[in-house]
Order: sequence, then structure tokens, then C-alpha cells
Amino acid sequence: MKEELERLFAEALEKLKGAVEERQVAEIKTEFLGKKGKITALLRGLVNISQEQRPVMGCLANEIKVSLEEKIKESLAVIRERKRKEDLLHESLDITLPGRRVPIGRKHPITEVCNEIIGIFLGLGFQISEGPEVELDYYNFEALNIPKDHPARDMHDTFYISDEVLLRTHTSPVQIRVMEKQSPPIQIIAPGKAFRCDSDVSHTPMFHQVEGLMVGNNITFGDLKGILTTFVHQMFGYKTRLRFRPSFFPFTEPSAEVDMQCVICRGKGCRVCSFSGWLEILGSGMVDPEVFKIVGYNPNEITGFAFGLGIERVAMLKYGINDIRMFFENDMRFLGQF
Repeated sequence: MKEELERLFAEALEKLKGAVEERQVAEIKTEFLGKKGKITALLRGLVNISQEQRPVMGCLANEIKVSLEEKIKESLAVIRERKRKEDLLHESLDITLPGRRVPIGRKHPITEVCNEIIGIFLGLGFQISEGPEVELDYYNFEALNIPKDHPARDMHDTFYISDEVLLRTHTSPVQIRVMEKQSPPIQIIAPGKAFRCDSDVSHTPMFHQVEGLMVGNNITFGDLKGILTTFVHQMFGYKTRLRFRPSFFPFTEPSAEVDMQCVICRGKGCRVCSFSGWLEILGSGMVDPEVFKIVGYNPNEITGFAFGLGIERVAMLKYGINDIRMFFENDMRFLGQF
């Protein structure tokens, strides 16, 4: 048995010398040390020799087995190192060069402006309220004093899902939902997405709005002017002039659109402001008494105001952008500037 063990060991070493691939080394290991390997089979024959010879042969067999396993590991290490060097010779990547930094992501300009707007109103005591983007006709129109035959519906190019379900055209329905559940005083803003069938340089089918509502005792138009003036000054600078221009909204009376001094020409007149020196920024007004009646408030006891502004509109004015579609085209040359 001793001669046979030594012969098998020598045979295995000779084969390892000729192995040039990991696969070949694995096959040699299986041939000699596998469950049905030559050395393994020989070790099973230890039971057939005398008890005096059995410890000696067992010790020798284990030494050969351990030695062969070490030789196999050495052979694998040599093959792998040779393979690594060959790969490096043909590899186009120079691993000695310093690594490239992973680009750090930035917040989208709409997100930045939205967070800034929310931060200003939170500082003025407003709280955030949210509502569903898929809305009922009742909350989007009727509860806001816009019945089905009202001509103001023509101002909203609406995505209808069914006769009574639609994608909200503004975030004003959140105001109705809050007033239904909560008694005055109320001081909330409702940021979120809105949807209209419109697309050009100043409109997109999906856009972002922030609606505001303040309801309580003795709320006046002066309070509205003070809040919006503070907002514009914090957003665009304290030297920015603004004006309130009479307008019409079905759910506010009186109503006003707020214009601010053109951020491009500073009131001198340019193409952006159509040479008027002013840019429209938001709509506002005192809540119509009919809206209070719909939600169960007594319009003789409370008053309030509401306003709404488009976040994309504010971003365009803040950064001097003349095409709203740039926010949604995902051009990294554009987005990387913010």
C-alpha cells in the first residue's frame, strides 16, 4: 500500500505540472481526492491490513492527502496569478489611475422652489394640508361655487375620468375638504400637482400649485395683502414692487391678481413682460360667502381669504426662464445649472 500511495502522489504531482487552467486542477482533485478518487479508494482499504500496519499506513495516507491538497492550492494560485497578469496586458482600464468621483445628485429646481415657498408660509404660521389628485367634480368645481352650467368651467381644460371623476385642475379642493372637517380658525397651504389639457411655452398638462386659505374672525383684504406682500419680498427681495389688480374668480369676491415688478428689466419694460414692466404671479381674493354656506360656515360671523400660485411660474420668474417645458425635458445641461 505504501508504494501505491507514493505512486499515486507522484502521478498527481506530474499531472498538476501540466495543468494550465483552473478546470484542469479541479479535475485532478476529483480524480485523486474526490469521493470516488484513487487515493480515497485506497484509504478505504486500510481495514484490510493488519492492526500493526494500520496506524503507520493511516498516518502516511493523511500526510500524502494533506500534501496533495497544498500542492493543488499552490497550483491554483499560480494559474490565477498568471491569468490576472494576462488580463491586465489586454485590459484597456488602467487600474493605477485615480478613480472617478460619482456625480452627486441635485434637487430639481421645481422641488427647490416648492420647498422655499412652503418654508416661507410655514414661517408665517400656515400648516400644510393635502388631498387626492383624482378628485370628484363636486370638490373641484361645485363646492367652489362653479356649478355644471357655470361659464368659469371653460377656464379649466379638464381631464375627465367619468362624468363625476376627474384629475383636479387646481389644489383648491383641499380647502373645501379641510373646511368640511375643521372649524375656524384655519390657516393652511395646499401644495401639490394639478392637471389641465394645455401645453405650450407657459403651460404643461401637469403642473404644481400652492393654494392658501385663512379663515377666522375679522380677516380682511388688508391681511391678504400683508401676507402676499411678505411672501413676494421674501421670495424675490424686499425691493420688489407689486400691485393688486381687480380680477374674477368664482370662489372669491372681491378677487385680485397680483403682479410683481419684472425681474428681468426691473420695471423698465422688456419682451418678457411685454414692455409693461409687470409680471403676473398669482390670483387671490376674499372667500365668497356662497363657499362658506356650502361647507356649513356662517358668512355673517367669519371671513377669510384664499390665494393660489403656480410653482413653475414662480420658478420661471426667479430664474429668468422663458419656456416652462424646460423643467420637464430632463436636459442635464439645464438641470445642472441649479
